[in-house]
Amino acid sequence: MDKKPERLVPEVRFKGFTDDWEQHKLRKVACINPKTNIPDNFKYVDLESVVGTSLIKAKLTTKQLAPSRAQRVAKKGDIFYQTVRPYQKNNFLFDINNYDFQYVFSTGYAQLRSEINNYFLFSYLQRQRFVNLILRRSTGTSYPAISSKDLSEIKIIFPRNSKEQENIGKIINLIDALITLQQRKLEQLKQLKKALLQQLFVGKNNKQPNLRFKNFDGEWEQCMLKEIKDVRDGTHNSPKYQKEGYPLVTSKNLITNGIDLSNVSFISKYDYQEINKRSKVETGDILFGMIGTIGNPVMVKKGGFAIKNVALIKNGGEVSNGFLLHLLKSAIFSQYIKKENAGGTQKFLGLSVIRGFKFKVPDKVEQGNIASIFDTLNRFITLQKNNLTQLTTLKKYLLQNLFI
Repeated sequence: MDKKPERLVPEVRFKGFTDDWEQHKLRKVACINPKTNIPDNFKYVDLESVVGTSLIKAKLTTKQLAPSRAQRVAKKGDIFYQTVRPYQKNNFLFDINNYDFQYVFSTGYAQLRSEINNYFLFSYLQRQRFVNLILRRSTGTSYPAISSKDLSEIKIIFPRNSKEQENIGKIINLIDALITLQQRKLEQLKQLKKALLQQLFVGKNNKQPNLRFKNFDGEWEQCMLKEIKDVRDGTHNSPKYQKEGYPLVTSKNLITNGIDLSNVSFISKYDYQEINKRSKVETGDILFGMIGTIGNPVMVKKGGFAIKNVALIKNGGEVSNGFLLHLLKSAIFSQYIKKENAGGTQKFLGLSVIRGFKFKVPDKVEQGNIASIFDTLNRFITLQKNNLTQLTTLKKYLLQNLFI
């Protein structure tokens, strides 16, 4: 029995659409680099102007002053595909109402004036499968590039029904808009946290912070880290490593959100116990790097590992580790580290230098308020990151399954 021909249909489809998709060369569904006259004044878009799918800048210039590469005059709905280093996926669907100034793109972009739904085509071109086709036809190693002619010869597969094209384009465009919104929210939260780290702590020459909670007006007390905290360090020896055993954390395992145990070295039970005789790590302690990656303080959520070349600030005392953690992330401590760290290629911070860190603290209630606001901000930042990851994963799934 003859084998049935394979149907050109995607894995996931909108209800009501059953027809096979068509396959044509790109030049059959889009006009490539349409010829137009360059205006006297315009906004120029070069290869640095588009990041991801966003236009981040455009330089106002004139026909006389613009570089010779300023040739692609944009019309609303045009797709600009970066032909140099296409793996970056820095492509733009021009959706700007250019009433005041026209936009002119560099010849580093291929300009596509689509005859099918432009959102559908733009999403199709952003797929990794299509990028792989581009790279196989590109020339050059450090800066792979494809000519507009070669780009126009690549075949694409699309639905005959314009409504199906529109539905696919709309859902991808909606997810792109949500991703952009989440990215902006995340960036705003990070900027807010950065500003508060500068404003809620007292600098070297000040008696009070620039920004303060209501009903707190007392001066902050100056202290030295060794006066208020038990500060230790891990082993500086090189224990024998093995394939399995007890984890040994070094500065490379301290990351922004905590401790990365996925790439730790392992030591024997004997070495683990010997190290922990003087530097046992427990929940609520603070760690930060002393060698290589200096600083990057993290709060320990769960022990069960030993440390090497890592500073350990034990929990307890009049100054809470919750407050201290955020102080150590502020510019005050960063400036201290920058001034005091030693070494040439391999940077390090001695234990005596760490213990000698001077700073100012408020009473316990104000410490708690400051710690609380940063903890809340961190939760919001984590939530936004998770939302962004989920949307990115959803987009990846749809790009793989709504298209052929």
